[in-house]
Amino acid sequence: MSDTKKLIFATENPGKLREIKAILGDLGYEILSMKEAGIDIEIVEDGETFQDNALIKAKAVCKASGHLALADDSGLEVDAMDKAPGVYSARWMGRDTSYDVKNQAIIDNLKGVPDEERTARFVCACAAVFPSGDEFVITQTMEGRIGYEIAGANGFGYDPIFYLPEYGKTSAEISPEEKNAISHRGKALRKMAEMIKKVDGLTEE
Repeated sequence: MSDTKKLIFATENPGKLREIKAILGDLGYEILSMKEAGIDIEIVEDGETFQDNALIKAKAVCKASGHLALADDSGLEVDAMDKAPGVYSARWMGRDTSYDVKNQAIIDNLKGVPDEERTARFVCACAAVFPSGDEFVITQTMEGRIGYEIAGANGFGYDPIFYLPEYGKTSAEISPEEKNAISHRGKALRKMAEMIKKVDGLTEE
């Protein structure tokens, strides 16, 4: 297996890695987390956009490993809160603050705000950096609204307050398969898979 091409994904989240392997599994790469690849580096995500942060991570992992590196940066934009928490979604109200507290704070922030003004979206920027130096960033969204209560146990993060009108449920109440089909990350990864196939097709003799 020594000649197997490796793809290192900048995550230590097992749930996210499962999703990534399911979507990118047919690319012909051995897909590894940073830990599985033996990469232990501190990456400072100080970009101003999701795209900046995804590229910062992918560049650092590619440089450390010498292999194709992928990274994503994602978060929630709430229109009635001037698109906060946005790029600070994971750090909003403090990294150690539970999402139950964060989710309730957003619901409280939108008290009295009518349905049509509760629009929000999940954003995912996915970056790929090849050892050749080629870089690609793909951004996708999942549109919805902020619900009036926390509901559902399937998702994580802000999923329990992210209401999907077409399902009549939050993104934490639909199945993982349904979510992968419509999610910001699922869409970005599928488009990235197409891009990697294209690049590999151009570079292979």
